[in-house]
Amino acid sequence: MANEARYLYSVARTGEHNDIVRLGNIGIEKNEVYIVQFKDIAAVVHACEAKPYRTEDRKLAEDWVLEHSYVIDQATRMFGTVLPFSFDIIIKGDDDAVKGWLSRDYETLAGELLRMLGTAEYSIQIYCDPACLEKMVLAHNQDLQDLKSRIEKEPKGKAYLLKRNLDLKMKDKAFSEAAKLAEGFSGVIRPVAEELKIAGKSSWAEEKYKDKKLVASFCCRVSDSAVKELGGMLDEINGKEGFYVRFTGPWAPFSFVCLSGAGHSEGG
Repeated sequence: MANEARYLYSVARTGEHNDIVRLGNIGIEKNEVYIVQFKDIAAVVHACEAKPYRTEDRKLAEDWVLEHSYVIDQATRMFGTVLPFSFDIIIKGDDDAVKGWLSRDYETLAGELLRMLGTAEYSIQIYCDPACLEKMVLAHNQDLQDLKSRIEKEPKGKAYLLKRNLDLKMKDKAFSEAAKLAEGFSGVIRPVAEELKIAGKSSWAEEKYKDKKLVASFCCRVSDSAVKELGGMLDEINGKEGFYVRFTGPWAPFSFVCLSGAGHSEGG
């Protein structure tokens, strides 16, 4: 087929064998997922046309991304650590084209699989109750304490203006306090993580965190042997008055795989 291609989910270390491994019809739009092997690594793929997955239907697009992630999860369960690829990566050609790519980039792919071995990605968000954060800001700033005391003694009109001034200063100091807290939490977590990155702030939050202030957000790659220790550290933070920790994973190491030296064809 001139328009033949393979949709790429991940690359796994499979060991050297000649078996045809099929994961079933679990791919995007129920496509059959299978592996294409080269030496001791394999690409997890499904057969498709050489065109990107595009749609104006938001729900359908979300379903495709979920199906993509599900295949990566299943490959992880089957093979252990995998190198996950982002949605809509397509290699033009048939299985031989995939083998050619694996062959050309074998050293890079095998090296990253070895580096990721025995580790997984975890997400950490640390929230603080706004009243607790305000208390910490005031505790560290005598000028703000004095201003707050003064407001309580002034007439209503002047107190209103002073309160606006206090609110602006509190907002600025709260930002600095949150940055200090994030730096402190990073220092606690970093020693038990293989790698740690500051994660971007998401506009979405679980309902129970809606009224809380996000003070730190990390993604980290942690060895299987260190996860329990990390969990214990996060439990201690979660036990502090006014703090709440959201700890999720394990995930395939999307944020930490480095494949800049590996070439592939993208769909769109």
